[in-house]
Parts: sequence; C-alpha cells; structure tokens
Amino acid sequence: MGVISSNKTINTSSIGCDGSLRVKLAFTAAPDIASNPTDIVLVLDRSGSMSGTPLSDMKLGANTFIDIIDESTDGSQDGQIGGGSRIGIVSFATTAVANTQLITSVADLKTAVDGLMANGQTNHADAFTQAINLFDPSSQNAKVIVMFTDGNTTVGAPPAPVAEQAKSQGIVIYCIGLVGSDGVDVATLNEWASDPDSTHVAVTPTSADLEELFEDLAANISKPGATDIVIDEVVNDDFSITNLETPNFGDANIVNANTIHWEIDQLGVTSTESAVLQFDIQHTAQTSGTKQVNASVTYNDAEGNVVTFPNPEVTVNCCDPDFQVECPTPIDFTADDCNATIDYDLGENELEGVGRIVTLSTTIRRVCPGKRVALAVSLAELDDEGNEYERGLKTYTIPAHSCTGCQDVNVSNIKFVLPEDISVGTCNTMCCQRSLRARVISHYIDSGSICEDDQQ
Repeated sequence: MGVISSNKTINTSSIGCDGSLRVKLAFTAAPDIASNPTDIVLVLDRSGSMSGTPLSDMKLGANTFIDIIDESTDGSQDGQIGGGSRIGIVSFATTAVANTQLITSVADLKTAVDGLMANGQTNHADAFTQAINLFDPSSQNAKVIVMFTDGNTTVGAPPAPVAEQAKSQGIVIYCIGLVGSDGVDVATLNEWASDPDSTHVAVTPTSADLEELFEDLAANISKPGATDIVIDEVVNDDFSITNLETPNFGDANIVNANTIHWEIDQLGVTSTESAVLQFDIQHTAQTSGTKQVNASVTYNDAEGNVVTFPNPEVTVNCCDPDFQVECPTPIDFTADDCNATIDYDLGENELEGVGRIVTLSTTIRRVCPGKRVALAVSLAELDDEGNEYERGLKTYTIPAHSCTGCQDVNVSNIKFVLPEDISVGTCNTMCCQRSLRARVISHYIDSGSICEDDQQ
C-alpha cells in the first residue's frame, strides 16, 4: 500500500508577535497487499458517454488492474486473488448494480467487466452506496474503493456525503477520471478521494491512457510500505525552531534555525504504522498578519511514494497597545563660571507639592479596537487604625487602539506626590513607612449607545 496518509497540524490558530506554537508532522504507511489482505471494489462508469472506444479502453484498464493484483497477492498470475484479498465489481449509469460480490476468481471478475454496456445517465451517489454495501464491516481486511468516471453527476443524490461516509468507515477511495463529453470536475474527484489528492486522484484527457492509469494504481496499492525515508522540513523565515522532540520512528535533528532533517529506515513494512514528529517554533519577525508555517517540506523514499503535507497558517498579532503618562517638561539652564550663587526663575508649574513620588502602573484588560477608555486612579494613605486620607486623584483619556481584536492596554508612569508634612504616622522623615491604598476605575467612553433623541 505504501504511504496511505499524511498530515501537518499546529496547536493554535493565533499567537502574539513573539508567540510560540507546536507543529505536528505525521504520516502512515501500510504493507504490501500480500501481507495486508485487502478488499477492493472497482466502481466503473458505464453511462451513455462511455460508448465506443472509452468503454473498450476502460475494460482493458480494469482487467490489467485485476491481473496486477492477482500477481501481487501470491507471486503469480494463477487466476486467483490470493493472500486473503478479494475484488468486487460495481458498475453504474442511471442506477448502480453489483456485478459481482467480493470474490477471488479472476475469470469471473473479467467476465463481469467485459459484459458491461454503455447507456443512461451518471449516478455517483448510488455507485458509492453499492460499493459500501459490498464490504463486510466485521472483516479485518483493508478496504479500498477505486472509482472510475468520465463525467459529472447528472442524476441521483449528491455523492460527496456518501463518499465521506465511506471514508469515515475506514475505506480508502481512489479516483480515476476520463475527460468525457461533459468534462470531469477534478475538484470533485479530489473531494471524494482520500488524502492526499496527489496519490489518490488521476485524470487523463484520452481513454488510451486508461490502461496505464489502472496499472499505476494497482502498483501503488501493492507497494510494500516505505523504506529509506528522508524528510526535510523548512519553516518560514518569520519563525525559528526552538525545540525538537524525539520522533517515534527514526532520527531527527535541527540543521539550522529553520530546518529539520528526519530519516526513517522503514515504516509500514510488516504492519500499518504511523510516524509522528513534533517540534516548537517561535515567531521572530516584527510583522503581523496571517502567515504560512512552511517554507517547504520534501519527502523521498526508496519506493517512490508521492507524499504531500498541508501547509497550516497562523495569525500573528504584533500589536501591543501601551499608554504612558508624560513626565513633566524639563527646564534647562546654565551656571556661569565663578558664580557662587545661581538665581533662575523656573516659571509657573502645576501644584504637586513636595515629598515622595509614587509611580503606579496598571493594565486595562481586553480593550476592543476603536474605543477610548476613561481611567481614574485614586490614592489614599492609611493610619494605624485603617482610616483613609485622600492623597490625590488622576484621570486620563486612553486613546483608542487599532489592533486586531481586543487587547490588554498597559498604562504606566502614573505619578502621585506624597508631601512628608501630611504623613499620618508618628515619624516625619523619609525613612518612615507609609501605608497606601490605590483604587482604579475604567470604562469605555465610546459606547455607541446614544439615543436618537439625544442627537437632536
């Protein structure tokens, strides 16, 4: 069977500017059909558009497929599908019929194929249904559907849900398409087939190529797992690899900040096996947006399996709203040489008293974009009995941010002056301990709830 599935996932869909995420690379390989008994249903299109040469070429391809499976299961074309494997034939036009059950006789299979006649419309849903019904749910055999068609659905229910039902039951679906009179929709075949599309879907514009397509597909189904596997994973330059876990198969190492090299001697040779590699990456660029995790992933093995891994995307938000209260404007002046005293007028300034300076900061949680926030901070001093004495109130208008989604806004440098002459303690020096209590209140200014009458 070779490599039968592959996937790449990440553990989150969004991160901050310097955020991290875990990447999981996985694929599954299964042994050849001789040691992995398989039930295969050939689902063959005999609608009216198949009349003439297309039908003849399809029959030739289907019979070649049967011969290859015959030899693959027991080492010779002896007229019997061996190793516990079986093949069944379903054909379809306006409706679908089971031309055989799952059987081992090559002669009976070819007789069913050769007896097909072209006529009628195209009912893919019924074709999938009849194929599913041939499988024994209690059988431990692997289950495969090979769907051949030359056109789009013209009658019957939507076939996609039936194909999904088959895949949910563990049935692997391959699709072969012939560009017929009304054209075949490759995207639809991709939807029906198992992933990845590159190894489960084949399309040809001429029926002369059908024998080769059926032959290649039979060889693919008969592949003996995968050996001498080499995978090179390269992540996007916006990310750096920070951690690599030991894979469950093979050896992997970090080549550089963006590249991982993974080698596996063999996988799925004697039984179906799945290899998993997990690693962590961190966003190191300074730009926001939706970014692809991969720069590239290349796969090679001795059997020539074609394996495609998806490229997940993550949304990166580099916005970090921050509001800092401005410090008082400094006043510069000079002292001339040899002057024993300096006399300089600092001008007018706002009353803040003298004494200790208390600098506070706070974070306003989950502030949505486009909304200003009113913030008030009050400070009180406590005496030994817990009584409060007001020491000041500051109010600010926090400007709206334009980040993606609601963000935490940091407000810093909120200053209060504590004159020593109003200390409520018994000590009046800078070394005395003073007990303080702060309160913070904030709310949106832009609520959007003004009534129409209020605007007149």
